[in-house]
Amino acid sequence: MAAPFIITIDTEGDNAWSHPRQITTRNAAWLPGFQALAERCGFRPTWLVNWEMAHDAVCVEFLRDVLARQAGEVGLHLHAWDTPPLEPLTEDDARHHPYLIEYPEALMGAKLERLAGVLEETFQRPLRSHRAGRWAFNGRLARWLREHGFAADCSVCPGVDWRTTKGDPRGSGGPDYRRAPREPYFINEGNILEPDETPVAGALLEVPMTIAAPQSRWSKALLECCSKRHHWLRPNGRNGLALRQRVDEIAGSGSHLMFMIHSSELMPGGSPTFPSEDSITRLNREIEELFVYAQGCGCPGRTLGEFASEWGAVSTPADGRK
Repeated sequence: MAAPFIITIDTEGDNAWSHPRQITTRNAAWLPGFQALAERCGFRPTWLVNWEMAHDAVCVEFLRDVLARQAGEVGLHLHAWDTPPLEPLTEDDARHHPYLIEYPEALMGAKLERLAGVLEETFQRPLRSHRAGRWAFNGRLARWLREHGFAADCSVCPGVDWRTTKGDPRGSGGPDYRRAPREPYFINEGNILEPDETPVAGALLEVPMTIAAPQSRWSKALLECCSKRHHWLRPNGRNGLALRQRVDEIAGSGSHLMFMIHSSELMPGGSPTFPSEDSITRLNREIEELFVYAQGCGCPGRTLGEFASEWGAVSTPADGRK
């Protein structure tokens, strides 16, 4: 079977890159168009929802309809700086956007419980999927997700080093994923970059982001230092051919393809990358071409939770151990 095609959307407020003091959620009005495009190609997106979008009436109504039609999934995506309880970590959390994993464990857990509770109450179903805000993941977060019944995380970015990207300016930056596996694996909470070789039932599956290292005659060590040169399965309005090449490379491998975008990138002016209606038109054309191409390659659409269930079924022998 061709590689499953997993569409993930970080569903969050408008233009987080500008560090707004007042967070708006106008991009919720653009979500149905993306959903309709995915459905036409037989795909069911995973909408990873943060605090402000969980309280936006337009977004909630849209996602309730998606769930009622079994046309997608809702998962958890937490921005620590604006999710209650709000206890400052830095002198200006709205400016610095500290990573959730930089907060004390008790406060980290309280934030996760608050947002997960809101989402489960709003949508009347348990959460199974998660992506960390700003891609910042560690063993403490993995343990919390497993203990609260989550099936899959998709925060790991193989080949990418986030250490120079600060949250708390006094901290050590984000995770170093340069040596992370590119294939799905059950997480070892003692070292999230090493698969757990003997996971028990209920173990958390890591489904890494699809990121290809650049082809070059440079040494592997040098390439590992050049995170920005890695090619994500993520559209920017100018990389349509490269996206389809990723599909060609992986479709027949038996692995997975994970596409991602931010909900705010679907709206003109919702991100630095797509500031105008013309740029959104190019983006939509690029996404449609990619989805049609993946469909033509026979890639079946899966939500993240569905993929985790299928992977676990394949990986679980009769004695119940994985």
